[in-house]
Amino acid sequence: MTKKYFYLTMIIALSLISCKKSFLTLSPPTSLTSSTFYQTEDQFEQALNAAYVPLRGLVHAAIYMDEMRSDNTFFTRYAANRGFETSTECLPEFLDNSTSSAQQNSPGDRYSIAYSGIAYVNVILDHLSQSKLASSFKDSIAGEALFLRAFYYYDLVTHYGGVPLQLTEITNPQQAFQPRDSVVTVYAQIIKDLQQAIPKLSIPTTFPQSGRATQGAAKMLLAYAYMSEPQKEYAKAESALLDITKMHYALLPDYASVFDPNNKNNEESIFEVQYMSDLTTGQQSNFAWIFAPKTLNPQFLMGYNGSSMNIFSGWNVPTQEMVDSYEPGDKRLDASIDVVEGTISGVEDFTATAIKSPVGYHPTPGQAFFYMIKKYYHPPYIAEFNTPDDWPVFRYAGTLLLLSECLVDENKNAEALPYLNQVRSRAGLPPLTTATKDNVANETRHELAFENHRWTDLIRMGTAIPIVTAKGDRLKTIYPWLLPTSFNVTQDKLIYPIPDRELQVNTLLTQNPGY
Repeated sequence: MTKKYFYLTMIIALSLISCKKSFLTLSPPTSLTSSTFYQTEDQFEQALNAAYVPLRGLVHAAIYMDEMRSDNTFFTRYAANRGFETSTECLPEFLDNSTSSAQQNSPGDRYSIAYSGIAYVNVILDHLSQSKLASSFKDSIAGEALFLRAFYYYDLVTHYGGVPLQLTEITNPQQAFQPRDSVVTVYAQIIKDLQQAIPKLSIPTTFPQSGRATQGAAKMLLAYAYMSEPQKEYAKAESALLDITKMHYALLPDYASVFDPNNKNNEESIFEVQYMSDLTTGQQSNFAWIFAPKTLNPQFLMGYNGSSMNIFSGWNVPTQEMVDSYEPGDKRLDASIDVVEGTISGVEDFTATAIKSPVGYHPTPGQAFFYMIKKYYHPPYIAEFNTPDDWPVFRYAGTLLLLSECLVDENKNAEALPYLNQVRSRAGLPPLTTATKDNVANETRHELAFENHRWTDLIRMGTAIPIVTAKGDRLKTIYPWLLPTSFNVTQDKLIYPIPDRELQVNTLLTQNPGY
């Protein structure tokens, strides 16, 4: 399938999934229903593209619930213009609860976003099993669908713990209400889906890729599952990761080029969430607007006259500690972060006057400055909150680092070292002489910075509580408005509460401890 067709059918999918459904609504004889729609290859492909759409919602949620929850970033608090964003601010402050973590159309709506993707996949798989289409086509669709279901359940289990396993199409309300399955059971299903998906998926041999799931993406997710489940299976994770190193992926010579929107789905990309900037289809991303500081002259930053910035800006701001943590000579610092200088009038009205590198940066006297993520900043833009950047989910550099982590956990430190140093070499850093848990974790932090990995990496490595508690201690010395109860990072806070509305409609569910 061509990428142009992929985008076109995603547009159709968005129009289809925006319609509200009711069990009491009778469809006219001329309309399409699930019993009449799933007949042709084109219809299955349209349905599969719809199943990719919720990935965008998960990316957006993870900015606030993962990256900002970690020690990498925080947010700029605009006292005069906060509005409903207080429910978002509570997520990185560890002040969230079952209500604030689940407001509809907010980052905390993650739970329902993942289940919407699972619902699309289950309908596809159920109808595919009854289809008389060619077996090769059915395998291709099934492989991607199984990968997506595993991806959505992995997102759920790592953020909410055990959740109900829905594995078939829901045809009546009673089927929707199930008790929670255990964490072990959910991981077992994730692994089963991926094991079934892998032989059905392709291995890319030419680049750029189409943006669809591949064997590389499935093996990467499988390795994460093996290394995150309660009883780790490092040998199996190692095998999956080594398989990826034998595929056709490679590190690009220039780190910044990995994120260039003119270089999407490149040789280093294993899986990325797809976006496209135009004025008609609604397929755009908006990361640059979210991450930039709120300014009185956003056209200076965005190259678009008449643009405005509001409470949706100033999020996911790199912390000073993060900027200071890069090793001297690390090329990734300049490629990942910008400094926006300017003047402040009134209380907090900021006018940007310069964009500078953070390398060796010294504040200009009389000027204010804000850090801004640079990876997704590629102006000029054609409209407000309309950017072309994809979101990287799995990269080959991440494969090498996860393999290094896995080998160290198996006490194979010498075997881990070459993979670790491959990544350092591209960053312009000298080789290390030994691989340890700490230096692998540090390298992973800087290589995958601002890609929504750091929070779950800290949990998997067992260091989330002390590291993020220390972040809170630092920020409380800077921001007196932070409450004393903020950053109470406990074992219970390593996952989120089941959304309150889910508990209300499904009385078989139980809440996570500590909420």
